[in-house]
Amino acid sequence: MLATEPSIPTKVLLSAYAQGIFPMAHSDGSLQWHRPDPRAIFELAALRPDRATARLLRGTTLRFTVNEAFEEVMLRCSEREETWIDERIVKSYVALHDAGHAHSVEAWHDGTLVGGIYGVSLGAAFFGESMFGMNNSGKAVFHWLAAHLGSRGFRLFDTQYINPFTQRLGAFEISRAQFERRLAEAIKLRTTFA
Repeated sequence: MLATEPSIPTKVLLSAYAQGIFPMAHSDGSLQWHRPDPRAIFELAALRPDRATARLLRGTTLRFTVNEAFEEVMLRCSEREETWIDERIVKSYVALHDAGHAHSVEAWHDGTLVGGIYGVSLGAAFFGESMFGMNNSGKAVFHWLAAHLGSRGFRLFDTQYINPFTQRLGAFEISRAQFERRLAEAIKLRTTFA
């Protein structure tokens, strides 16, 4: 576990997410708040895995867990050339996880963590933060999460910014105003992630 005090207090993070705002660490060392327009989301009912991913989900090679390796998933997500996840972000989200608002889904193969995704839940809204995966395990963990969110009654699955990978998964953009209307409705609803 990393040092105790988070850089961003949990109350501040929760207040920001309730308004559609989230932090990112930048390469110049600054920590900046983002509120994209347009905003990228997934429509839970429309998500369908491709054939290879569906086979992985049906098979027995991967084991999926919830909240078993939150910090490790975050650290693995940060292992890329350009990342918005630094030690300040990790500490802050570990504290948010300890408070019951940040969650991870993990994919394991023979006891080794091979895929993971983490994000923040608030009411019936889930804000996907980052994911990683070896081979097809990242896509498998994403679709496992989507099915889990649907089964728990979540109404909004945010992915913040669109990129070619999330677009292939099914992400699309809506205006900030539309997003914030959907967010306001979703956070009034009561559901639990785990």
